[in-house]
Amino acid sequence: MTTRNRQIKNFTSNFGPQHPAAHGVSRSVLEMNGEVVERAEPHIGLLQCGTGDLVERPAGAHPTRGTEKLIEYKTYLQALPYSDRLYVSTMAQEHAHSSAVEKLLNCEVPLRAQYIRVLFREITRISNHSLALTTHAMDVGASTPFLWAFEEREKLLEFYERVSGARMHASFIRPGGVAQDLPLGLCRDIDSSTQQFASRIDELEEMSTGNRIWKQRLVDIGTVTAQQAKDWGFSGVMLRGYVSTMAQEHAHSSAVEKLLNCEVPLRAQYIRVLLHSVGRPGVCWDSRRAAPYDVHDQSDLDVPVGTRGDRYDRYCIRIEEMRQSVRIIVQCLNQMPSGMIKADDRKLCPPSRCRMKLSMESIHHFELYTEGFSVPSPSTYTAVEAPKGEFGVFLVSNGSNRPYRRKIRAPGSAHSQGLDSMSKHHMPADVVTIIGTQDIVSGEVDR
Repeated sequence: MTTRNRQIKNFTSNFGPQHPAAHGVSRSVLEMNGEVVERAEPHIGLLQCGTGDLVERPAGAHPTRGTEKLIEYKTYLQALPYSDRLYVSTMAQEHAHSSAVEKLLNCEVPLRAQYIRVLFREITRISNHSLALTTHAMDVGASTPFLWAFEEREKLLEFYERVSGARMHASFIRPGGVAQDLPLGLCRDIDSSTQQFASRIDELEEMSTGNRIWKQRLVDIGTVTAQQAKDWGFSGVMLRGYVSTMAQEHAHSSAVEKLLNCEVPLRAQYIRVLLHSVGRPGVCWDSRRAAPYDVHDQSDLDVPVGTRGDRYDRYCIRIEEMRQSVRIIVQCLNQMPSGMIKADDRKLCPPSRCRMKLSMESIHHFELYTEGFSVPSPSTYTAVEAPKGEFGVFLVSNGSNRPYRRKIRAPGSAHSQGLDSMSKHHMPADVVTIIGTQDIVSGEVDR
């Protein structure tokens, strides 16, 4: 920017890593032109977890948790809890690891175990979106939705605890099935809780969706075009809510008109609405529908998509996804079959405690926890539709009881790299909420 006698240079400002709205220990360097963001450079790798000298890194590089390297020193069962430590979407991340192992072993999961997996993955989705939406609301300035939603989220975490003994790091979805069967009365309690949660979604929408301040802060902010979504490798809500080219033009024109205090003629407004209504919506890609796994091919699911590609679209999509999760949970409870919860393979799944005490041959069960089981040599890539996006695991086996390599494809890593293009020409206060709408958690980014 140039004035009559002097040239004003852009300046840089640090956002994070101690900022309360950074959603973890994430840091971004903002290049500012006055109060307008010209460039946003995300810096990752600030989350440390005491991996010691196991992880070698070049001099000057940021220390990371080294999750992928640590897994190479663990058996396939011991590696499972590391998926939980990627945080928030715990059971969806467990499922990706377990499915990759099952694919290499050519293991078939019992039908009841598949239903239990789907049931708790959708509970995980509701829990994740409750956290993402309400912390995003706090970034905007609304604290009431956070208090309301977390009261319901605690009930969902209690279901985690009743089925696994842990509120968050459950290690429940394991290769071959699930750790244990559902306790008596749990299905009834889940059914009553989800029915109550559906009314809580209505209350959340009543407070936020039509709120004038809420829409002013979210509409036409942080838009993502189709090309940007493909270039950055977005998935999940970030992909299903991208904007058409015409809607992008409308967002730019609206921003200019707002600054100029310009009033658009009524006929032009009607033409804009007409053209926008026939614009190209977001990609209707959801792995549960496009490439069904477990019993998702038997579930009735609608995939919500956006048309504007802004933060408001992503908010609406997450709200609708919670409704769809409630719908799938009810279907699972109604269709839940009886039967086994683990594959009938004692070299893969340990016997139950009652059977172990009656069968002398079951004494060898301890080897599954100490030595583990061996997995054939080929490699495989397995992806699941986690709440934050497509969570993938590339698993390479060398035929031993430990993985040669487990590469994690975390959706938050790709989403964080799109911060620059999403926050360009916006205010610093908008950068805070853009990070919130990306639904980033440092645990999976700094893996």
